[in-house]
Amino acid sequence: MARQNFGGFGGGGNMQQLMRQAQKMQQQLQEAQEKLEEAEYEASAGGGMVSVKISGKRELTSITIDPQVVDPDDIDMLQDLIMAAVNEGLRKGEEAREAAMGRMAPGMGGLF
Repeated sequence: MARQNFGGFGGGGNMQQLMRQAQKMQQQLQEAQEKLEEAEYEASAGGGMVSVKISGKRELTSITIDPQVVDPDDIDMLQDLIMAAVNEGLRKGEEAREAAMGRMAPGMGGLF
């Protein structure tokens, strides 16, 4: 029975090298993930009237509301500003995550 060469991975040396590269890449991805989780993203809405901080773990960690924007007759505006600021913070975090993962694995497309 003939040995098959699976895309150049037939030799033991090539397979060991491939495994080392995979382990190195896995370690780099792990380190990048940890760094992203430690990051903090800030965003604001309404010209800075509402500011938020979002952790790399996608958690809202801080919210600051300028007292001038608190109008009991216009709660809808305050809610909209809070939502806009939080969504912007989440978007910034996601963009950073995609950029970091894209640098780590450019050939893997949208896996991250």
